[in-house]
Amino acid sequence: MLMGCMGSGGSAPEHGFAPVVAPVLPDAAPAHANGAIFQSASGYAALTSGMRASQKGDIITILLVENTKAAKTNSASKDRGGGFSLSPPTTGPFSLFSPSDVAAGGSQNFTGSGKAAQSNSLQGRISVTVVESYANGTMLVRGQKLTSLNRGDEHTQFSGLIRAIDVSSDNTIPSNKVADARIIYGGTGEIATASKQGWLQNFFSIISPF
Repeated sequence: MLMGCMGSGGSAPEHGFAPVVAPVLPDAAPAHANGAIFQSASGYAALTSGMRASQKGDIITILLVENTKAAKTNSASKDRGGGFSLSPPTTGPFSLFSPSDVAAGGSQNFTGSGKAAQSNSLQGRISVTVVESYANGTMLVRGQKLTSLNRGDEHTQFSGLIRAIDVSSDNTIPSNKVADARIIYGGTGEIATASKQGWLQNFFSIISPF
């Protein structure tokens, strides 16, 4: 029962990523013909912009080309030494002490190093809709894609700000030209569950001091 609830919850679309639909054009022709060839309600697009998406509800395809790499290395070493010795006189009352009795020395050293590396890659395509079109030529886009497979569900969510000038003639734009991009990729099902620790093992991993 629990597994069924988890599987159905992962594939439910989020309200914030619901598609934005443009206003519906009237089906019938105007009641009073104006005698002109051009009709503004017939899906007009300016020659300067072609059929590029620019209005609320238009569809744009995002080309996911995310590649990130990070590496960090540090090292440190320290060495310190010191000594003290005093030779006692060979005559008199202090002649009883040997040189080893009044000699002292010490040393200290430290060596440490650390290294970290991380790499991520995400390739694919996702079509989104224009949510808002602003006066400065930027647009807010948002969308999601849900895929139900035989062994689980996969979902991809995308949102961000794009420039109208960066949209190509076939209404595509690479994800590395999107500002304030939010990309979420995940999945549910048997494969996703098998790749995670169980809840009890995860609990002991949290409280373990080692």
